Amino acid sequence: MEVQRFYGTGKRKTAIARVWLKMPGEGRILVNKRDFENYFPRETLRLIVLQPFRLTDTLGKFDVLVNVKGGGISGQAGAIRHGISRALVVYNPDLRTILKKAGLLTRDARKKERKKYGQRGARARFQYSKR
Repeated sequence: MEVQRFYGTGKRKTAIARVWLKMPGEGRILVNKRDFENYFPRETLRLIVLQPFRLTDTLGKFDVLVNVKGGGISGQAGAIRHGISRALVVYNPDLRTILKKAGLLTRDARKKERKKYGQRGARARFQYSKR
């Protein structure tokens, strides 16, 4: 049986993930050449990454190779989830409706708002003193 690869790019905040799904596979996930469990120490982040597989009943069918850069671990987990979802649609276009309904194909555009001049932060002002 020949090896098939499916590619998807995922983005979240400032993180960008390049995801390859290799079929057939045993369900191994490598993130930046490190084991998935070591890269994401928190269980919640691991659940986020595995969400597309759980929804589509494809958990354990693929070996996943991920290159991710930028942002923190939370943004990177979201970017990987987005990339896996896109790659699954390339593998089987019928999965699109399931993933779309769960909102996994939409790029989460929320980013950190920039700090404004004359202020303490993006929206926070310096404390007003009457006297």
